[in-house]
Amino acid sequence: MRKVFLPLALIIGLIITTSSIAQITTPRTPSPAAEVQQTVGISTITINYSRPAVNGRDIWGALVPYGYNNLGFGTATAAPWRAGANENTTITFSDNAKVEGKDIPAGTYALFVGVHEDGKADIIFSKNSTSWGSFFYDEKEDQLRVQVQYKENAMTERLTYDFTDLAKNSATVVLDWEKKRFPFKVEFDVDAIVLNNARNQLRNATGFSFQGPLSAANYCIQNNINHEEALQWADAAIAANPNFGGYFAKARLYDLMGKETEAVSNYDKAVELANKPQLNFMGYTMMGKEKNEKAMEYFKLNVKRNPKDANVHDSLGECYRKVGNNKAAVKEFKTSLSLSPIPGVKANSIRNLKEMGEDTSTYE
Repeated sequence: MRKVFLPLALIIGLIITTSSIAQITTPRTPSPAAEVQQTVGISTITINYSRPAVNGRDIWGALVPYGYNNLGFGTATAAPWRAGANENTTITFSDNAKVEGKDIPAGTYALFVGVHEDGKADIIFSKNSTSWGSFFYDEKEDQLRVQVQYKENAMTERLTYDFTDLAKNSATVVLDWEKKRFPFKVEFDVDAIVLNNARNQLRNATGFSFQGPLSAANYCIQNNINHEEALQWADAAIAANPNFGGYFAKARLYDLMGKETEAVSNYDKAVELANKPQLNFMGYTMMGKEKNEKAMEYFKLNVKRNPKDANVHDSLGECYRKVGNNKAAVKEFKTSLSLSPIPGVKANSIRNLKEMGEDTSTYE
């Protein structure tokens, strides 16, 4: 029988492979892995960590020593706390951010904490995010270091990361363990991030229909920003599909810019293309701006287009009442009630009639 001799490297490789294949995946019972994520605007903060338990132990100044220490292993001679267990706790910012008011680029960082006995803590973001614990921590690899005040907190058995104080541009990351809380605030320039993202999206298929540029223009309107570029986006939407939305957005932008003539011109163009709910919405928009004559014009046009619709008569009645023409208002509310309105419209017409001293028993 012929003998086959395998190279030593191949034999070792087969042994390692066989060993790897033979092992099953088992849980990390003492400190299970976890991930939490928070969206701020369109940006995300993601934290991956392991969750040790207190398990009756002394934590601060004992299991977690104060300051920076030589752990007796690895290359670090002054290591902070790993702020978790097992591998590095990592925090990922999808976009450039600020932590406690200081800039940090988008990316993934190891998160460490230097805990001080006086109630202060150093929150450290290290560019080395792939090591085990803080055994190999090197201050030279810090991307950012900020100092915060930690607080007394309700008992938390398992180390937990969470997010509090959510706002348009920010969230506070909190690390809770035992009876301590370590908070730090993260901020994003949400409007700038959204606009930069929009510019990129509008260069792909999103920009080939009217909805893409129109949504970008409407974001600018809602946040009262970037008016000139938003006008270009509104024009692009109109060029792709000349409909109510594009002209209405353009009119609102001119309103925000204080250009009333241009605003009215585009409102009137929007009216020509408006359906029943859109025209009603325009009427209420004008009422909100105290432009009651224009509101009346739009509501009357809606009644002319939709004479058998209870809601448009109810809306015209509200406009008449606002300008003090109660006689005309009563007529419109009663017309609305004669057209079998839906419950909400019916209740509104009855309420207005009662407030004007009219008998509504016939309608109740």
